Amino acid sequence: MSTAQVLVIYYSVHGATAAMARQVALGVEEAGNATAVLRTVPRVSSVVEARDPAVPAHGPPYAELDDLRRCDALVLGSPTRFGNMAAALKHFLDATSAEWASGTLAGKPAGVFTSTASLHGGQETTLLSMMLPLLHHGMVVAGLPYTEPALLATRSGGTPYGPSHLAGRDADRALDTDEISLCRALGQRVARLAVALREG
Repeated sequence: MSTAQVLVIYYSVHGATAAMARQVALGVEEAGNATAVLRTVPRVSSVVEARDPAVPAHGPPYAELDDLRRCDALVLGSPTRFGNMAAALKHFLDATSAEWASGTLAGKPAGVFTSTASLHGGQETTLLSMMLPLLHHGMVVAGLPYTEPALLATRSGGTPYGPSHLAGRDADRALDTDEISLCRALGQRVARLAVALREG
């Protein structure tokens, strides 16, 4: 039997959300019988003529709608923008009407993660904002249970809605051990759900 494919789509400006995505992907791989597929999304410009290249200069390729059709599970990551997901990720999700109409993602497990500059900068509302389109797609949204020791121990990022990271004002604070643990826990949790659903 082929492995379950967990699609991790994120948007990152300063690298913190990308670092979280890599940890989520490691958690997926640690779960067994699951493969992580990392994808990013291009920035959204207020200048109509400005366009990002078709292929990113570095990092994973841009997400395509076909990635959604091929995946068995989906994890979304975004920095916080005034308590909401970044416009770039929202722009990608806004283009998924055909997938919504056909039920492409219905019944598949999903999760979310975020990074903020300040501790109370809207982590939980950003996570909830990413959950809304997933629920409309009929996905089974997984959070983090308090059986994860890092959820009670953390003094920076981490919520039951999904992993979070405190990047700091200058976006120079690296992921700490609790944040890494929670990212990996989400990857494992979503992957195990995807495997269980595939195996029926």
